[in-house]
Amino acid sequence: MSQPYREGNLEAPTRHPINWKDPNFYNEDDLFVELERVYDICHGCRRCVSLCNAFPTLFDLVDESETFEVDGVAKKDYWKVVEHCYLCDLCYMTKCPYVPPHEWNLDFPHLMLRAKAVQHKKHGASLRNKILSSTDTVGKLASIPVIVNTVNTFNKMPVFRKALHALVGVHENAKVPSYHSKTLRKSLLATKTEVQTKFTAGELTTGKVAIFATCYGNYNEPQIGQDLAVVLEHNDVAITLVDKEECCGMPKLELGDLEAVARAKEVNVPELAKLVEQGYDIIAPVPSCVLMFKQELPLMFPDDEQVLKVKNAIFDPFEYLMLRHKESLLRTDFNKSLGNVSYHAACHQRVQNIGMKTRDVLQLIPDTVVEAIERCSGHDGTYAVKKEYHEVAMKIVKPIVRKINESQPDHYTSDCAMAGRHIENALENGSETKHPISLVRQAYGI
Repeated sequence: MSQPYREGNLEAPTRHPINWKDPNFYNEDDLFVELERVYDICHGCRRCVSLCNAFPTLFDLVDESETFEVDGVAKKDYWKVVEHCYLCDLCYMTKCPYVPPHEWNLDFPHLMLRAKAVQHKKHGASLRNKILSSTDTVGKLASIPVIVNTVNTFNKMPVFRKALHALVGVHENAKVPSYHSKTLRKSLLATKTEVQTKFTAGELTTGKVAIFATCYGNYNEPQIGQDLAVVLEHNDVAITLVDKEECCGMPKLELGDLEAVARAKEVNVPELAKLVEQGYDIIAPVPSCVLMFKQELPLMFPDDEQVLKVKNAIFDPFEYLMLRHKESLLRTDFNKSLGNVSYHAACHQRVQNIGMKTRDVLQLIPDTVVEAIERCSGHDGTYAVKKEYHEVAMKIVKPIVRKINESQPDHYTSDCAMAGRHIENALENGSETKHPISLVRQAYGI
């Protein structure tokens, strides 16, 4: 007897491996059949309309068609929806009632990933997109002494930014990151000349952490990683740096360049797995990088034992601190209040299914009130800096800006430093964001 039709899903979502090595994965005709099926389900639901611009784009296409249904939308316009998906995963993890194990088996972000992969296989990437997604290469060049000053100066010059807008496609009003010649790797390697032997292990954490610096954390905001190291050491955690690392691959994933993701994995995963075997936990200060090792690589390489080993040993910084707190290993000797804090929960942290660990840690600080804002900032690392999407990204961030303006907090912060800078740009009041781990260090007074 067949199961009755179910509206929605009450079971925990599950995710299928990304079958990217199957030749049919790149079959455009097959892709369009699945796009039409999923677009039709989304059109009938419309629950995700407020998340990003992919869904309003789809619904406008349907509503402006002759049939008012997906069958009235030209197939070539399907790509317009794909362009606006930046794989934040919020629709899958927080909104969609039809994700597996529901019989409709709807995974909108990974369908968009497949479409991006088909497009990349067929057309490659533009020069602008190659540059923006080559974060490690650009960071190495831009952080060279002398060059770094020139890059940072030019990036603040309106004339140069207008030229960049016109010639490269980077929006003239987008916030672009600064670069540092004293990178996180350089600064930590200079201070960690000896292997630390003093640490406190627990049942949930080893008390030994290898920091995966990340491109952004290494070249653009090394202070975040430095503050993370100080906070960990204050809590009797021994730290080291991953000996060799490349970009985690998330920027290439968002382009659909899955071969580049695989190449980065071949560099990073063996190094990380080796550290796990030596008893280290792994922490990265950028949520997207943690998510890459926790979710995307395991779904791309479900049978790779090293990938799965890293998946089980990599943590968000605040996830790790709360695990320490659970075993009474987190020091709560905070001596400075933070007052009122507006906390933006980053998308790629939310979809790790760890709960609001950043808020929980901040609320341990005396006389500190945290207001959590669960809305996407629209930044996505590169989406908000592209000239064709910047204004859309500024529209998506408005609810966050409105909340902060209403609260007038002492601090506003985000787990994603890039989202924080995007919020900072949208506030237009000269204020500056501060990363949550930097706020924790401030509260410790260390």
